[in-house]
Amino acid sequence: MASFPGALNPLFLPSCGSYLMLVHSNTYMRRGILGRRELLHVDRVTWEIQCSTHFLNAFNLTSLKGFHSLEKRRQKGLQSANMSSQTMLTRNSSSIMSETMQELPSPFTYEAAMEALSSLITGKRREANSNIDTKYKKLERMSMYIKILGIEEQIADLNIIHVAGTKGKGSTCTFCEAILRESGFKTGLFTSPHLIDVKERFRLNGLELSEEQFLLYFWGCWHQLKDKITEDLPMPPLFQFLTLLGLKIFVSEKVDVAIIEVGLGGKNDSTNVIQDPVVCGITSLGFDHMEILGDTLEKIASHKAGIFKPKVPAFTVPQLPEAMNVLKQKARELEVPLQEVAPLTYKSLNGMKLSLSGDHQLANAGLAVSLCKSWLNSKGNWEKVFPNVSFNSLPDAFLRGLSIAYLPGRAQIVHDSCLGLNNEIGIDENCYGELIFYLDGAHSPESMDACAKWFSKVVKENIYKPVSSSFSKVENMEEVCIQHSQEIKESKIISKRILLFNCMDSRDPEVILPRLADISGSHFSKAIFVPSISTYSKVTSGASDIPLNIPSKDLTWQFNLQRIWERIIHGKDIGVNKSVKMEAAENLPSAQFLYDDISQCNPANGNFSCSAVFPSLPLAVSWLRKSARENPSLRLQVLVTGSLHLVGDVLKLLRR
Repeated sequence: MASFPGALNPLFLPSCGSYLMLVHSNTYMRRGILGRRELLHVDRVTWEIQCSTHFLNAFNLTSLKGFHSLEKRRQKGLQSANMSSQTMLTRNSSSIMSETMQELPSPFTYEAAMEALSSLITGKRREANSNIDTKYKKLERMSMYIKILGIEEQIADLNIIHVAGTKGKGSTCTFCEAILRESGFKTGLFTSPHLIDVKERFRLNGLELSEEQFLLYFWGCWHQLKDKITEDLPMPPLFQFLTLLGLKIFVSEKVDVAIIEVGLGGKNDSTNVIQDPVVCGITSLGFDHMEILGDTLEKIASHKAGIFKPKVPAFTVPQLPEAMNVLKQKARELEVPLQEVAPLTYKSLNGMKLSLSGDHQLANAGLAVSLCKSWLNSKGNWEKVFPNVSFNSLPDAFLRGLSIAYLPGRAQIVHDSCLGLNNEIGIDENCYGELIFYLDGAHSPESMDACAKWFSKVVKENIYKPVSSSFSKVENMEEVCIQHSQEIKESKIISKRILLFNCMDSRDPEVILPRLADISGSHFSKAIFVPSISTYSKVTSGASDIPLNIPSKDLTWQFNLQRIWERIIHGKDIGVNKSVKMEAAENLPSAQFLYDDISQCNPANGNFSCSAVFPSLPLAVSWLRKSARENPSLRLQVLVTGSLHLVGDVLKLLRR
C-alpha cells in the first residue's frame, strides 16, 4: 500500500465502511545551506472523502477545521529553520463544505487516541510487553508493520542518528537535534518516555508535535494497521506502535535528519528495525533493566552494541573496561569504526553554558558533537555549511545548539509560582516563603549519583541575590529601603532540603537511597515518600484531570522505602507495626514536622522526624505549598527523583 507524501493514503473509517483519502505534496521556499533561496517541492494537501452522509458520525468537522491550526503551528516550526510554507485544503463533499452544519461528536478525539494507545499495553509493567506470543519475533513484526504502512523505501532513505545507552541517551539525542537544527537542517526527534503528554516523544524542528498533527498521523497509522491484523500479526504493543508512528511522521514530513533514541537495550529494541543509520552512538553504560538485559555489565553492553551496523561509524563515551571491551569486540566483528569521545570541557565552550545542567552533561554534549560532525561529514555537508571552519573546532551553530537544547525532567529547576494564588487581598510576596522543585528522573545507581552531584551543586549556589547595600550609589532613598529590607529577609531565610521520592518496585532502593542520604554535606531535612499518579498501564493526556483526593492506594511499597531511609539515617533497622503505619499515612504531618530534628524521632509511636509517607502526590504538593505560604522565612528546596513517572506527575501539578 502506498503512503503519503506523493500518494493516496487512506484513513479507514470503519463506522461507515469508507475512508478519507489524503494527497500530500509539498512546495515551499527555504534558505539553502549556501545562503541562496531554494525552491523545494510544494506542499498541497487534498482531502477526498468517499463516504455516505453517515461519514459525519465518524469524523468530526473539527478535525478538518483543526487542520488550519495544524498548518499555523507547522509554519511556526518551519520558520525556526528559515522556511515558510503554503497549504491548500480542499474538501470534495458538498455536505461537509457547509460551514454552518452542526458539528457532531467524533470518535477521533485526542482522548479517544489515548484510549486506543492504552489498549496496546499488554501488562502493568514495561518489561511485560517484551515477549508477545506470536509466530514472528519482534523485529520481524516491526518489518511487517512498516510494509503495511508503505514506508519501507522511505525509511531506507532517512538520514538517521541512532543512540543507545543506560543514561544520557535522551540528553545526547536532544543536543544532536538542536545542533543540526541550528546548522540549518529540518530535524525530527524521537525520544522516550514522555513526562506529561505522549506528543512530547515527537519533535519537528525542535517543536513538540501539535495535537492536530498527532491526530492526523495517529489515526492514519492506526487504521492502516488495524485493517491488516491477523492472529499471527496482532496490533503492535505500545512502544512498537509509537516507534512506527515516529518513523511515519519523519518520512512524511521529509526531515533532513532523524535522531532516534533507543527505548530499552538495543539489539531487540523496536527502533533496531532501522537497518542503515548514518551513525550510531552509545552513551554511558550501567546497571538498569537487568531483568531483561542481564545482570552483568558485559551482558548489558552486548545488548546496547546490538544497534551497530556493518561499517557504519559509531561513537561512545568513556566506559568501564568490562563494557568497553564488549563494544570494541562487537565493532571488530562488524568492521565498525568505533571511536571513544572525551567529554567537552568548559574551556572548549568559550564561556557558553550548556542548557542541560550537571557536569555529567559534558560527556553527553561531547558525544553529540561527534555524532553531528560524523553525520555532516558522511552526507558531505560539513564544507557546505561550514566552509571556512576547521573540523576540529566547535562552530557557532554547534554552540548555539548546545545552549538551547531542552529536555524536561532532567536536572530541571522549577520555582513554584502558585504560592500567592490564594492571595485575594493583595498581600506582598514577602509574606510567604519560597518553594523550589529540582526535578531529575534518575532511577539507576549511576544516574542517581549524577543527580546527587547536580543537586548538591545547585542548592549551594546563590539562588536569591540580594541587591548591594552600597547606599552611596543610590540616590532614591525609597530604593535604599527596598534593598535593605530584601537583605534583611535574605539573612533570615531558613532553607530546608526535602527529598520527594518514589521508584518502581522493580528497582533496588537499598542501592539507590544511600546515594541520596548524604549529598556532599547537603543533608536532607526530611524525606517524603509518595505513590506516583501515572502508571505504565494507561496513557493519559496532558489535559487529564488530577483530583486532589485520589482514592487510597496500597502504600506498602512507600512504607518500605521509608523504613530503608530511616535505617540509613539512624544506622539501625526500625520496626513499625502496620496500624501505626496506616495512622501515619492518614494524618498529614503538622507544620512543626519541618523543624523537628532527629532527637524527636520515636518510630515506635509513629513519630518519624526524618520522613513521612503521604497517601497521594497532590496532597504532598499541596502540603508543601501550604507550608511555604504560611512561613515567610522558609525556603523549601525539593528534590524530586527516583522515577520519571513521578517527575512527570509533579510537572503536571505545577503547571495547573
